[in-house]
Amino acid sequence: MKLKALCITVSLLTLPGVAFAQGGFGALTKAAGDAGKSAVEKRVNTKLMDEGRQNQCSFKTGTATLDAGCEAKLKKLTNALVDAKKQLVAAGVKSYKFEVSGHTDSTGDAAKNKKLSEQRAETIVKELIARGIPRGEIIAVGYGSEKPLVKPDDTAAKKAKNRRYELQVRL
Repeated sequence: MKLKALCITVSLLTLPGVAFAQGGFGALTKAAGDAGKSAVEKRVNTKLMDEGRQNQCSFKTGTATLDAGCEAKLKKLTNALVDAKKQLVAAGVKSYKFEVSGHTDSTGDAAKNKKLSEQRAETIVKELIARGIPRGEIIAVGYGSEKPLVKPDDTAAKKAKNRRYELQVRL
């Protein structure tokens, strides 16, 4: 009888340890999953940023109207998003948004530039939606001149580099 009582006591004492170990393992599993998602996010964003840089469409000065000749570039951007989505799904990522961010140079009024950059980003979003990207998966954000690639943008070439849009995924 004493042996049975001892076994029950030892079992009860080890249960919290087992629960803790399982909780610790769950935390490790979550951390590994987060690290895997982070690696996928980084890989996808590198590809999307490269595609965005290679496939910049021009806008008519001071407007959110695309200049002619962007069809092939927009098709490449759409394909890049479709490929990114496949990578995310394969990695088990279920919650994400593609972000199109618009940027301007520092010339002019900052508030107007921010609004213009958002309008241009929204123009790209609408074009991508028209090519099959679901609206629920993509957003437009305008940064104006807040995130320049080149500082100071005091030449025409530097200003041109800062007038851009970028594509990224947000998990």
